[in-house]
Amino acid sequence: MQDLRSDVRGVLRAHARIPVDIDTLDDGADLYQAGMSSHASVNVMLALEDTFDIEFPDNMLKREVFESVTQIALAIGTLQEKAA
Repeated sequence: MQDLRSDVRGVLRAHARIPVDIDTLDDGADLYQAGMSSHASVNVMLALEDTFDIEFPDNMLKREVFESVTQIALAIGTLQEKAA
């Protein structure tokens, strides 16, 4: 799970446009409070889909899923399990 979180952080670093270093944030920190906009979260979602070869279903396209490194990693893990 830690490797997954590291990969998520890499995507966030490249696409979230957060004004603070992503590595200084706790895994449970609210990315929106840290400065991620809803527009940036769409870019993050698309980059996550490309990076992990997944597709977020409509029922997962909500703020809570992209709120923190932990939430994103859990969502990706769920999608990867369903694909296996």
